[in-house]
Amino acid sequence: MKRRIVITGASSGIGLALKNLFEKNGDEVIDLSRTSGCDITDNNSLKLEFEKLKDKEIDILINCAGFGLSGAVELADESEIRKLFDVNFFGLINVTKHALPLMSKTGKIINISSTCALFPLPFRAYYCASKSAVNMITDGLRMELKNTKIQVASVCPGEVKTNFTKNRVKIFATNERYKNSIKVSTENIDKHEDKRMPVGVAAKKIIKFVERKKLKPQVIIGKQKILYALQKLLPKSWLIALIEKFFVK
Repeated sequence: MKRRIVITGASSGIGLALKNLFEKNGDEVIDLSRTSGCDITDNNSLKLEFEKLKDKEIDILINCAGFGLSGAVELADESEIRKLFDVNFFGLINVTKHALPLMSKTGKIINISSTCALFPLPFRAYYCASKSAVNMITDGLRMELKNTKIQVASVCPGEVKTNFTKNRVKIFATNERYKNSIKVSTENIDKHEDKRMPVGVAAKKIIKFVERKKLKPQVIIGKQKILYALQKLLPKSWLIALIEKFFVK
């Protein structure tokens, strides 16, 4: 049966891969992205898009739009921080609030988060915080919709091979406290690009999760499952020391 699926950020990366797979299955996919003429951080833009859907039901909403930011907490520009949260967090909320009145009675809301929401990373703190916020809003909304059949869940992908790394806002501003740690740490992570999960593989795993009759609150995709398991076993001071060893040079 043909479904109506709304995906934010479906013009590239994971969002585009999901769009292609759903359309191949015969579903109707509506892309909410700047490329398609919609700015999810602008409520007026969203009103125009959802006005087109006012007499239609949405079966699945996938909030996928987002971008990365690296840099020291102390030195990151406020405008860049606000832009990050406007897209990664507030944009997701805006879309969800517009979509909920149109969701089918058995609809699904899937928020694409990140394994960066599950444990801290140095010089990625703002991005980690934005995705942690996504996980919290997902769990809260899931509980609020308990008395309906609308399911809400988050997907936390690990490293996926897309243009995400290339498009990440990189702030290399430093001072005597950090010296070259910011640049070295960023480059150390980015150099593993070829070892990341192919985007098509990630998309198939996400769709396999979406198609489940009953959704778990959260699923992790990628090797970071191991680190997440360690987080539950190790004292936090040990976990932070382990992460520092790999990412702070």
